[in-house]
Amino acid sequence: MRKLLSNCAILASGDEGFEFIEKGFLGIDGDTIDYIGGEKPIGYGEERDMSGAMLIPGLVNAHTHTPMTLLRGVGSGLPLQSWLFDTVFPIEDRLTPALIRAGSELAILEMLSTGTTSFTDMYMEPGETAEAVLASGIKANICRPVQCFDPSEPVEENFRVRESLALYDKYHNAGNGRLKVDFCVHAEYTCTAPVVKYYAALVRERGGNLHIHMSETKKEHGECMEKYGVTPAGWFAGLGAFDSRAFAAHCVWVTEEDMEIMKKYGVSAVHCPSSNMKLGSGFAPVRRMLDAGLNVALGTDGAASNNNLNMLEELHLASLIHCGYTGDPTTLKPAEALKMATVNGARLQGRGDTGQLRVGKRADIAAVSLTAPHMRPNLDPLSLLTCSAQGSDVVMTMVDGRVLYDHGKFPTLDAERIYRDVDTAVGALYK
Repeated sequence: MRKLLSNCAILASGDEGFEFIEKGFLGIDGDTIDYIGGEKPIGYGEERDMSGAMLIPGLVNAHTHTPMTLLRGVGSGLPLQSWLFDTVFPIEDRLTPALIRAGSELAILEMLSTGTTSFTDMYMEPGETAEAVLASGIKANICRPVQCFDPSEPVEENFRVRESLALYDKYHNAGNGRLKVDFCVHAEYTCTAPVVKYYAALVRERGGNLHIHMSETKKEHGECMEKYGVTPAGWFAGLGAFDSRAFAAHCVWVTEEDMEIMKKYGVSAVHCPSSNMKLGSGFAPVRRMLDAGLNVALGTDGAASNNNLNMLEELHLASLIHCGYTGDPTTLKPAEALKMATVNGARLQGRGDTGQLRVGKRADIAAVSLTAPHMRPNLDPLSLLTCSAQGSDVVMTMVDGRVLYDHGKFPTLDAERIYRDVDTAVGALYK
Protein backbone atom coordinates (compact mmCIF):
# COMPACT_ATOMS: atom_id res chain seq x y z
CA MET A 1 0.00 0.00 0.00
CA ARG A 2 1.18 3.51 -0.78
CA LYS A 3 1.49 5.77 2.28
CA LEU A 4 1.62 9.54 2.61
CA LEU A 5 3.25 11.47 5.45
CA SER A 6 1.51 14.85 5.46
CA ASN A 7 1.87 18.41 6.75
CA CYS A 8 5.44 17.98 8.00
CA ALA A 9 8.72 19.80 7.69
CA ILE A 10 11.14 17.78 5.55
CA LEU A 11 14.93 17.89 5.45
CA ALA A 12 15.33 16.44 1.98
CA SER A 13 18.49 15.80 -0.02
CA GLY A 14 19.07 17.64 -3.27
CA ASP A 15 21.89 17.86 -5.79
CA GLU A 16 23.47 20.77 -3.91
CA GLY A 17 22.98 19.48 -0.37
CA PHE A 18 20.04 19.54 2.01
CA GLU A 19 16.80 21.22 0.99
CA PHE A 20 14.26 22.28 3.61
CA ILE A 21 10.54 22.09 2.97
CA GLU A 22 8.64 23.91 5.71
CA LYS A 23 5.30 22.19 5.11
CA GLY A 24 5.44 19.25 2.81
CA PHE A 25 4.42 15.73 1.92
CA LEU A 26 6.44 12.54 1.58
CA GLY A 27 5.02 9.58 -0.29
CA ILE A 28 6.08 5.96 0.12
CA ASP A 29 5.42 3.07 -2.24
CA GLY A 30 6.22 -0.14 -0.39
CA ASP A 31 9.75 0.37 0.96
CA THR A 32 10.72 3.30 -1.28
CA ILE A 33 10.18 7.06 -1.24
CA ASP A 34 8.27 8.00 -4.38
CA TYR A 35 7.30 11.63 -3.71
CA ILE A 36 8.65 14.65 -1.81
CA GLY A 37 7.16 18.07 -2.29
CA GLY A 38 5.07 20.97 -1.07
CA GLU A 39 1.92 20.04 -2.95
CA LYS A 40 -0.30 17.23 -1.75
CA PRO A 41 -0.25 14.35 -4.23
CA ILE A 42 -3.08 11.93 -4.91
CA GLY A 43 -3.22 8.15 -5.13
CA TYR A 44 -2.12 7.15 -1.62
CA GLY A 45 -4.24 4.66 0.26
CA GLU A 46 -2.97 5.55 3.74
CA GLU A 47 -2.28 9.04 5.05
CA ARG A 48 -0.66 10.05 8.34
CA ASP A 49 -0.70 13.61 9.62
CA MET A 50 2.82 14.49 10.82
CA SER A 51 2.09 18.09 11.85
CA GLY A 52 4.64 19.44 14.32
CA ALA A 53 7.41 17.11 13.17
CA MET A 54 10.41 17.32 10.86
CA LEU A 55 11.34 14.29 8.76
CA ILE A 56 15.07 13.57 8.53
CA PRO A 57 17.06 10.71 7.00
CA GLY A 58 17.31 7.78 9.37
CA LEU A 59 20.55 7.96 11.35
CA VAL A 60 23.30 5.40 10.72
CA ASN A 61 25.38 4.34 13.72
CA ALA A 62 28.53 3.24 11.90
CA HIS A 63 30.39 1.69 14.85
CA THR A 64 29.03 0.15 18.02
CA HIS A 65 29.03 -2.96 20.20
CA THR A 66 25.35 -3.47 20.98
CA PRO A 67 25.52 -6.14 23.72
CA MET A 68 27.65 -3.74 25.76
CA THR A 69 24.48 -2.01 26.90
CA LEU A 70 24.82 -4.55 29.73
CA LEU A 71 28.14 -2.87 30.65
CA ARG A 72 26.79 0.68 30.50
CA GLY A 73 29.10 2.88 32.58
CA VAL A 74 31.44 0.08 33.69
CA GLY A 75 35.03 1.26 34.28
CA SER A 76 34.28 4.97 33.98
CA GLY A 77 37.33 7.13 34.57
CA LEU A 78 39.89 4.64 33.22
CA PRO A 79 42.14 4.97 30.14
CA LEU A 80 41.30 2.63 27.30
CA GLN A 81 43.87 -0.11 27.91
CA SER A 82 43.00 -0.45 31.64
CA TRP A 83 39.29 -0.07 30.91
CA LEU A 84 39.41 -2.81 28.26
CA PHE A 85 41.80 -5.41 29.68
CA ASP A 86 41.22 -4.96 33.43
CA THR A 87 37.49 -4.17 33.52
CA VAL A 88 35.61 -5.01 30.32
CA PHE A 89 37.23 -8.28 29.24
CA PRO A 90 36.68 -10.01 32.64
CA ILE A 91 32.96 -9.17 32.52
CA GLU A 92 32.67 -10.21 28.88
CA ASP A 93 34.15 -13.60 29.79
CA ARG A 94 30.92 -14.23 31.76
CA LEU A 95 28.57 -13.37 28.90
CA THR A 96 26.41 -16.13 27.47
CA PRO A 97 24.48 -16.14 24.18
CA ALA A 98 21.24 -15.39 26.08
CA LEU A 99 22.80 -12.39 27.81
CA ILE A 100 24.20 -11.11 24.53
CA ARG A 101 20.74 -11.39 22.96
CA ALA A 102 19.25 -9.34 25.82
CA GLY A 103 21.90 -6.64 25.47
CA SER A 104 21.42 -6.46 21.71
CA GLU A 105 17.65 -6.16 22.00
CA LEU A 106 17.99 -3.38 24.58
CA ALA A 107 20.36 -1.56 22.24
CA ILE A 108 17.90 -1.84 19.36
CA LEU A 109 15.15 -0.33 21.51
CA GLU A 110 17.45 2.55 22.40
CA MET A 111 18.57 3.17 18.84
CA LEU A 112 15.09 3.04 17.33
CA SER A 113 13.78 5.45 19.96
CA THR A 114 16.49 7.97 19.06
CA GLY A 115 16.17 7.82 15.27
CA THR A 116 18.73 5.21 14.21
CA THR A 117 17.59 3.06 11.30
CA SER A 118 20.81 1.13 10.67
CA PHE A 119 23.86 0.24 12.74
CA THR A 120 27.23 -1.44 12.30
CA ASP A 121 28.10 -3.87 15.07
CA MET A 122 31.23 -5.68 16.20
CA TYR A 123 30.87 -8.36 18.88
CA MET A 124 31.13 -12.03 19.79
CA GLU A 125 28.17 -14.42 19.41
CA PRO A 126 26.88 -12.21 16.57
CA GLY A 127 24.19 -14.73 15.66
CA GLU A 128 22.25 -13.50 18.67
CA THR A 129 22.43 -9.93 17.41
CA ALA A 130 21.50 -11.12 13.92
CA GLU A 131 18.31 -12.75 15.18
CA ALA A 132 17.42 -9.61 17.15
CA VAL A 133 17.91 -7.51 14.01
CA LEU A 134 15.76 -9.78 11.87
CA ALA A 135 12.96 -9.80 14.46
CA SER A 136 12.94 -6.04 14.99
CA GLY A 137 12.96 -4.75 11.40
CA ILE A 138 16.01 -2.50 11.83
CA LYS A 139 18.98 -2.67 9.45
CA ALA A 140 22.47 -3.70 10.53
CA ASN A 141 25.92 -4.74 9.40
CA ILE A 142 27.30 -7.24 11.90
CA CYS A 143 30.59 -9.11 12.25
CA ARG A 144 32.48 -11.55 14.41
CA PRO A 145 35.79 -9.89 15.46
CA VAL A 146 38.92 -11.89 14.77
CA GLN A 147 41.61 -11.82 17.47
CA CYS A 148 44.73 -13.84 18.25
CA PHE A 149 46.73 -13.55 21.45
CA ASP A 150 49.04 -16.52 20.86
CA PRO A 151 51.82 -15.86 18.30
CA SER A 152 52.40 -19.60 17.94
CA GLU A 153 48.79 -20.38 16.97
CA PRO A 154 48.53 -21.79 13.43
CA VAL A 155 46.39 -19.45 11.38
CA GLU A 156 44.15 -22.27 10.16
CA GLU A 157 43.22 -23.13 13.75
CA ASN A 158 41.88 -19.72 14.73
CA PHE A 159 38.28 -20.47 15.74
CA ARG A 160 37.26 -16.83 15.40
CA VAL A 161 38.12 -16.90 11.70
CA ARG A 162 35.93 -19.99 11.25
CA GLU A 163 33.05 -18.36 13.15
CA SER A 164 33.38 -15.21 11.04
CA LEU A 165 33.10 -17.16 7.79
CA ALA A 166 30.19 -19.24 9.08
CA LEU A 167 28.34 -16.08 10.09
CA TYR A 168 28.75 -14.69 6.58
CA ASP A 169 27.51 -17.87 4.96
CA LYS A 170 24.43 -18.04 7.19
CA TYR A 171 23.27 -14.45 7.48
CA HIS A 172 24.69 -12.21 4.74
CA ASN A 173 21.83 -10.32 3.04
CA ALA A 174 19.21 -12.00 5.23
CA GLY A 175 15.92 -10.20 5.82
CA ASN A 176 15.74 -9.06 2.20
CA GLY A 177 19.11 -7.36 2.58
CA ARG A 178 18.39 -5.61 5.87
CA LEU A 179 21.11 -7.68 7.52
CA LYS A 180 24.59 -7.64 6.04
CA VAL A 181 27.62 -9.47 7.39
CA ASP A 182 30.98 -7.73 7.45
CA PHE A 183 34.37 -9.20 8.31
CA CYS A 184 36.45 -7.90 11.20
CA VAL A 185 39.90 -7.71 12.73
CA HIS A 186 39.44 -6.29 16.22
CA ALA A 187 42.66 -4.25 16.23
CA GLU A 188 46.39 -4.42 15.57
CA TYR A 189 47.14 -4.88 19.26
CA THR A 190 44.77 -7.86 19.63
CA CYS A 191 45.85 -9.84 16.58
CA THR A 192 48.99 -11.27 14.99
CA ALA A 193 50.30 -10.45 11.55
CA PRO A 194 50.02 -14.03 10.17
CA VAL A 195 46.35 -14.26 11.17
CA VAL A 196 45.55 -10.85 9.67
CA LYS A 197 47.30 -11.73 6.41
CA TYR A 198 45.54 -15.10 6.18
CA TYR A 199 42.14 -13.63 7.05
CA ALA A 200 42.55 -10.67 4.69
CA ALA A 201 42.99 -13.09 1.78
CA LEU A 202 39.76 -14.88 2.73
CA VAL A 203 37.90 -11.57 2.94
CA ARG A 204 39.23 -10.57 -0.47
CA GLU A 205 38.05 -13.85 -2.00
CA ARG A 206 34.52 -13.13 -0.78
CA GLY A 207 34.48 -9.46 -1.77
CA GLY A 208 33.86 -8.60 1.87
CA ASN A 209 33.74 -5.40 3.89
CA LEU A 210 36.36 -5.26 6.68
CA HIS A 211 35.69 -3.53 10.02
CA ILE A 212 38.64 -2.63 12.31
CA HIS A 213 39.64 -0.44 15.24
CA MET A 214 42.60 1.75 14.26
CA SER A 215 44.78 4.39 15.92
CA GLU A 216 42.29 4.96 18.71
CA THR A 217 44.90 5.96 21.29
CA LYS A 218 48.36 7.50 21.22
CA LYS A 219 49.66 4.43 23.07
CA GLU A 220 48.27 2.02 20.46
CA HIS A 221 49.62 4.11 17.59
CA GLY A 222 53.06 4.57 19.12
CA GLU A 223 53.54 0.96 20.23
CA CYS A 224 52.66 -0.28 16.75
CA MET A 225 55.41 1.90 15.32
CA GLU A 226 57.86 0.60 17.93
CA LYS A 227 57.02 -3.05 17.15
CA TYR A 228 56.71 -2.93 13.39
CA GLY A 229 58.22 0.36 12.23
CA VAL A 230 54.90 1.43 10.69
CA THR A 231 51.65 2.94 11.89
CA PRO A 232 48.54 0.74 12.31
CA ALA A 233 47.30 1.96 8.90
CA GLY A 234 50.61 0.97 7.32
CA TRP A 235 50.55 -2.38 9.13
CA PHE A 236 47.05 -3.26 7.94
CA ALA A 237 47.78 -2.11 4.39
CA GLY A 238 50.99 -4.15 4.26
CA LEU A 239 49.12 -7.30 5.27
CA GLY A 240 46.49 -6.90 2.55
CA ALA A 241 43.66 -5.89 4.88
CA PHE A 242 42.83 -2.86 2.75
CA ASP A 243 42.72 -4.78 -0.52
CA SER A 244 39.02 -5.28 0.25
CA ARG A 245 36.51 -2.57 1.11
CA ALA A 246 37.38 -1.50 4.63
CA PHE A 247 36.53 1.00 7.32
CA ALA A 248 38.32 1.96 10.50
CA ALA A 249 36.76 3.10 13.77
CA HIS A 250 38.21 6.04 15.70
CA CYS A 251 41.29 7.11 13.65
CA VAL A 252 42.17 9.61 16.38
CA TRP A 253 45.92 9.51 15.82
CA VAL A 254 46.15 8.95 12.07
CA THR A 255 48.91 10.88 10.31
CA GLU A 256 48.87 12.64 6.95
CA GLU A 257 50.61 9.57 5.50
CA ASP A 258 47.91 7.34 7.03
CA MET A 259 45.25 9.44 5.34
CA GLU A 260 47.04 9.01 2.04
CA ILE A 261 46.99 5.23 2.57
CA MET A 262 43.29 5.33 3.45
CA LYS A 263 42.52 7.45 0.39
CA LYS A 264 44.52 5.12 -1.86
CA TYR A 265 42.58 2.07 -0.71
CA GLY A 266 39.20 3.76 -0.20
CA VAL A 267 39.15 3.14 3.56
CA SER A 268 36.37 4.97 5.39
CA ALA A 269 36.78 6.39 8.90
CA VAL A 270 34.24 6.32 11.73
CA HIS A 271 34.35 9.22 14.17
CA CYS A 272 33.21 8.38 17.73
CA PRO A 273 33.40 11.69 19.62
CA SER A 274 31.73 10.68 22.91
CA SER A 275 33.82 7.55 23.36
CA ASN A 276 37.05 9.28 22.39
CA MET A 277 36.46 12.05 24.92
CA LYS A 278 35.26 9.76 27.72
CA LEU A 279 38.32 7.52 27.41
CA GLY A 280 40.65 10.48 26.96
CA SER A 281 41.77 9.23 23.56
CA GLY A 282 41.80 12.63 21.89
CA PHE A 283 40.15 14.35 18.94
CA ALA A 284 40.15 12.72 15.51
CA PRO A 285 41.39 15.01 12.70
CA VAL A 286 37.99 15.03 11.04
CA ARG A 287 38.49 18.22 9.04
CA ARG A 288 41.77 16.95 7.60
CA MET A 289 40.22 13.57 6.78
CA LEU A 290 37.32 15.22 4.96
CA ASP A 291 39.68 17.54 3.10
CA ALA A 292 41.74 14.49 2.11
CA GLY A 293 38.66 13.10 0.41
CA LEU A 294 37.92 10.34 2.92
CA ASN A 295 34.42 9.11 3.64
CA VAL A 296 33.89 9.90 7.33
CA ALA A 297 30.91 8.49 9.22
CA LEU A 298 29.71 8.75 12.83
CA GLY A 299 29.36 6.10 15.51
CA THR A 300 28.54 5.88 19.19
CA ASP A 301 30.93 3.04 20.06
CA GLY A 302 29.55 0.77 22.80
CA ALA A 303 27.51 1.90 25.78
CA ALA A 304 30.37 1.03 28.14
CA SER A 305 32.58 3.73 26.59
CA ASN A 306 29.82 6.21 25.80
CA ASN A 307 26.91 5.34 28.13
CA ASN A 308 24.32 5.76 25.40
CA LEU A 309 23.63 4.94 21.76
CA ASN A 310 22.08 8.30 20.93
CA MET A 311 23.25 9.37 17.47
CA LEU A 312 21.73 12.84 17.85
CA GLU A 313 24.16 13.40 20.71
CA GLU A 314 27.07 12.25 18.53
CA LEU A 315 25.86 14.60 15.81
CA HIS A 316 25.74 17.47 18.31
CA LEU A 317 29.21 16.78 19.70
CA ALA A 318 30.81 16.26 16.30
CA SER A 319 29.42 19.57 15.08
CA LEU A 320 30.93 21.44 18.06
CA ILE A 321 34.11 19.90 19.42
CA HIS A 322 36.25 20.40 16.33
CA CYS A 323 35.30 24.06 16.19
CA GLY A 324 36.24 24.31 19.85
CA TYR A 325 39.65 22.71 19.86
CA THR A 326 40.73 24.34 16.58
CA GLY A 327 39.42 27.76 17.56
CA ASP A 328 37.63 27.99 14.21
CA PRO A 329 33.79 27.95 14.20
CA THR A 330 33.77 27.03 10.51
CA THR A 331 35.75 23.79 11.01
CA LEU A 332 32.77 21.46 10.64
CA LYS A 333 29.51 22.74 9.23
CA PRO A 334 26.14 21.29 10.34
CA ALA A 335 25.46 19.88 6.87
CA GLU A 336 28.78 18.02 6.89
CA ALA A 337 28.08 16.57 10.33
CA LEU A 338 24.60 15.41 9.26
CA LYS A 339 26.02 13.72 6.17
CA MET A 340 28.46 11.89 8.44
CA ALA A 341 25.50 10.64 10.51
CA THR A 342 23.45 9.54 7.50
CA VAL A 343 24.58 9.05 3.90
CA ASN A 344 28.29 8.63 4.73
CA GLY A 345 27.45 5.84 7.15
CA ALA A 346 25.15 4.22 4.61
CA ARG A 347 27.93 4.35 2.03
CA LEU A 348 30.34 2.69 4.48
CA GLN A 349 27.78 -0.10 5.01
CA GLY A 350 27.43 -0.68 1.29
CA ARG A 351 23.89 0.68 1.26
CA GLY A 352 23.69 3.08 -1.64
CA ASP A 353 19.90 3.04 -1.55
CA THR A 354 19.49 4.84 1.78
CA GLY A 355 20.85 7.68 3.93
CA GLN A 356 18.91 10.41 2.14
CA LEU A 357 15.32 11.63 1.90
CA ARG A 358 15.13 11.50 -1.87
CA VAL A 359 12.79 9.96 -4.42
CA GLY A 360 14.00 6.46 -5.24
CA LYS A 361 15.74 5.92 -1.90
CA ARG A 362 14.52 3.54 0.79
CA ALA A 363 12.02 4.95 3.26
CA ASP A 364 14.40 4.95 6.23
CA ILE A 365 13.12 7.96 8.13
CA ALA A 366 13.15 9.54 11.57
CA ALA A 367 10.58 12.14 12.64
CA VAL A 368 11.78 14.76 15.12
CA SER A 369 9.21 16.76 17.06
CA LEU A 370 9.41 20.54 16.73
CA THR A 371 7.01 21.22 19.58
CA ALA A 372 9.32 21.35 22.62
CA PRO A 373 10.56 24.72 23.91
CA HIS A 374 14.16 24.02 22.87
CA MET A 375 13.00 23.34 19.29
CA ARG A 376 11.41 26.76 18.79
CA PRO A 377 11.80 28.80 16.64
CA ASN A 378 13.01 26.78 13.66
CA LEU A 379 15.03 29.50 11.94
CA ASP A 380 17.84 27.23 10.72
CA PRO A 381 16.76 23.57 10.43
CA LEU A 382 20.27 22.14 10.11
CA SER A 383 21.52 24.05 13.13
CA LEU A 384 18.39 23.14 15.08
CA LEU A 385 18.91 19.46 14.36
CA THR A 386 22.63 19.40 15.12
CA CYS A 387 22.69 21.73 18.13
CA SER A 388 19.21 21.64 19.71
CA ALA A 389 17.52 18.32 19.03
CA GLN A 390 17.63 15.59 21.67
CA GLY A 391 17.13 11.86 21.23
CA SER A 392 13.89 12.20 23.19
CA ASP A 393 12.54 14.49 20.44
CA VAL A 394 12.29 11.54 18.05
CA VAL A 395 8.62 10.55 17.78
CA MET A 396 8.75 8.03 14.92
CA THR A 397 11.34 5.81 13.28
CA MET A 398 10.63 4.00 10.03
CA VAL A 399 12.71 1.40 8.17
CA ASP A 400 11.82 0.36 4.61
CA GLY A 401 8.48 2.12 5.01
CA ARG A 402 7.62 0.20 8.18
CA VAL A 403 7.13 2.03 11.49
CA LEU A 404 9.36 0.48 14.16
CA TYR A 405 9.05 3.19 16.82
CA ASP A 406 6.02 5.39 17.37
CA HIS A 407 5.66 7.80 20.33
CA GLY A 408 7.16 5.43 22.91
CA LYS A 409 5.78 2.23 21.37
CA PHE A 410 7.71 -0.51 19.54
CA PRO A 411 5.30 -2.29 17.17
CA THR A 412 7.71 -5.13 16.34
CA LEU A 413 9.25 -5.72 19.76
CA ASP A 414 8.03 -6.67 23.23
CA ALA A 415 9.79 -3.95 25.20
CA GLU A 416 8.56 -5.16 28.61
CA ARG A 417 9.87 -8.67 27.95
CA ILE A 418 13.22 -7.20 26.87
CA TYR A 419 13.46 -5.13 30.05
CA ARG A 420 12.78 -8.25 32.12
CA ASP A 421 15.48 -10.15 30.23
CA VAL A 422 17.92 -7.30 30.82
CA ASP A 423 17.17 -7.29 34.55
CA THR A 424 17.86 -11.02 34.62
CA ALA A 425 21.08 -10.53 32.65
CA VAL A 426 22.35 -7.83 34.99
CA GLY A 427 21.62 -10.07 37.96
CA ALA A 428 23.60 -12.89 36.38
CA LEU A 429 26.58 -10.68 35.48
CA TYR A 430 26.96 -8.68 38.65
CA LYS A 431 25.68 -10.92 41.46
